[in-house]
Amino acid sequence: MGRKNSQKKGRNRKEGSGGGGGSQQVQGRLEVTRSGMGFVVVEGVDADIMVKPNDFNTALNGDTVKVRINSSREGRRVQGVVTEVVNRKQTEFIGTLQMNKGFAFFVADSERRMPDIFIPSSAFNEAKDGERVVVRLTKWSEESGKRPEGEVVTVLNENPGQVAMKEILLENGFPLEFPDDAMEEAARIPDTIPQSEIDKRRDFRNILTFTIDPVDAKDFDDALSIKVLPNGNYEIGVHIADVSHYVTPNTALDEIAYHKATSVYLPDRVNPMLPEHISNVLCSLRPKEDKLTFSAVFEMTPKGVVKKHWVGRTVIHSDHRFTYEDVQEIIEKGEGLYSDEVMILHSIAQRIRKKRFENGAISFSSQEVRFKLDETGKPIGIVVKESKESHQLIEEFMLLANQVVATVVSKVKVNKDPIPFPYRVHDLPSEEKLTPFIAFARKFGHKFDLSTPDKIAESFNAMLEDVKGKPEQHVLEQLGIRTMAKAAYTIENIGHYGLGFENYCHFTSPIRRYPDVLAHRILQEVLDGDIHIDKKLEQKCKHCSERERAAMEAERAANKYKQVEFMQQFLGDEFDGVVSGVSSFGFWVETVEHKCEGLVSIASLSDYDDFRHVESDYMLVGGRSGRRFRIGDKVRIRVVAANLTKRQLDYEWVLTAIPEPDEEGAAEKPKAKKTRAPKAKVDKPKTTKATKEKTEKPKRKNKKEE
Repeated sequence: MGRKNSQKKGRNRKEGSGGGGGSQQVQGRLEVTRSGMGFVVVEGVDADIMVKPNDFNTALNGDTVKVRINSSREGRRVQGVVTEVVNRKQTEFIGTLQMNKGFAFFVADSERRMPDIFIPSSAFNEAKDGERVVVRLTKWSEESGKRPEGEVVTVLNENPGQVAMKEILLENGFPLEFPDDAMEEAARIPDTIPQSEIDKRRDFRNILTFTIDPVDAKDFDDALSIKVLPNGNYEIGVHIADVSHYVTPNTALDEIAYHKATSVYLPDRVNPMLPEHISNVLCSLRPKEDKLTFSAVFEMTPKGVVKKHWVGRTVIHSDHRFTYEDVQEIIEKGEGLYSDEVMILHSIAQRIRKKRFENGAISFSSQEVRFKLDETGKPIGIVVKESKESHQLIEEFMLLANQVVATVVSKVKVNKDPIPFPYRVHDLPSEEKLTPFIAFARKFGHKFDLSTPDKIAESFNAMLEDVKGKPEQHVLEQLGIRTMAKAAYTIENIGHYGLGFENYCHFTSPIRRYPDVLAHRILQEVLDGDIHIDKKLEQKCKHCSERERAAMEAERAANKYKQVEFMQQFLGDEFDGVVSGVSSFGFWVETVEHKCEGLVSIASLSDYDDFRHVESDYMLVGGRSGRRFRIGDKVRIRVVAANLTKRQLDYEWVLTAIPEPDEEGAAEKPKAKKTRAPKAKVDKPKTTKATKEKTEKPKRKNKKEE
């Protein structure tokens, strides 16, 4: 069971920043407000350090910096001066070129102030005056008065939606193109596998092997093999693309892969961690091709009991490429290509899944919402994808491989100490978040046993099972997810609470996740008995966790942009929706038909009643009418504004002709004054507090984000 530790000790944040001596320096992340003032956020310190614009010393928003703390009097905000830019979050920007004789200035499209970038004529790259371009920052002297200098990377001729996707990637620190040296390295890697390399590996090419992936996938990073053993058991192989064979340390390819740390999946594009020649050709486990893999192989009984396991480098030859839809049809009909093998894997996967939940994994349901796009990238509809048995088949075998690899490495010690390894950990729910949720769940008759972490997990699963199909299902599922800690990478192996595993890592997606590449390298050192301790591994884990969060933020922003772009056609129209979040300044509604979320501001409700926020009940309550808006409530809304610049939808609540009774059974009392719909508008919404973030909603997971 994955309940090694309770909350980590010593996590209490220090009060204040410890300002005092003028020579004290700390490291943190610079956040620049729209007004131009800067604040350095230092991990483990409650109070941010204010930095005036003249003291940035070439730092830009999001950069990791060192800051010298100025002495300050007690009770006054601590101020500082940036002394060094340790790492730039962003080096490429989108904006407009303003030409002069022999040079140009680049003016960035940014809400946060940044200096114009000087572009010499040699770096125009055929761009013309007034064109929108991508510019790369090349140098910036710290000498007083020196402007940043850059070069034009490309001229933007795409439509606004396509440019917006690029801007979102750049804002979150993901470059649009790979460096030339990395591309050259990728191009030099031979496509053929030498016999000398095959001879070093366990050969699975004569064993039935296939991949199962989304219909539009090109980077097939995992495959399954299966054969019947003489004793009636099955040998099941989980084969993962051997990226670490091609991407080696201290190379340009490794440097850019580490910098990105993850692929980013936006509605209309993928920003890959590795160049296409590696991700879609060399390492992709395409059918009818020999491929190098790193594998976890299991001898399993028909009931899913693991009798033996083996891990090591292999060579495979995939016999077929299945889509999830193909496999789902086989599971439902019991017939089709390799149907016997698919049904065996399905049966074992379901047994493993059942056992996992019995052992304490928490069963939160999930769905994925994707946009249908036309040829220009404009959204024309949505598709809601549920997790079906075909997805679960892959998920369970990937989880098993990840767990076994982490367990193998966790047992290895050097000088009686565990070796550093990039574990994927998930801490226990914080008492601060858990306590109010339990009090809220109790109102619906759900009791929680808090005696042990295992009992808490059992209570969650009992509640989730009990609420299926009930009105409160949505609110309790969403709020339950928000009590959970965020999973992260670290060398401190505290286990994975949500999965119920004592040891867990990411091993199965090295094409799109850098921690998996690190795991492959260290695992091979363990197998070879030649371990090199990486003293900087915790720092690398922290970087990967940060880049993962940046990718999630990019994906969230891109999806929001597409929602706004899609809903522009419905300005003034009414839709049924479900309340998805509540705050002191309004509530969010997700439309039932389109899954597009917008804000109903509390100001827009003033014609009906004066509402107050009841935080403990996650709802707004009208002072006169008693009308309540709570997460999960069904409401009717009108689309009143769609602002692409702010990626923001504004809705207005529509008072229905036949009001629904509240939970006590009393119908709401409509006021004589009817709600009025403001004039529909685009990109000029009324001023609200909608730009503030509500409580963060969990990212909807894709197939193998374990």
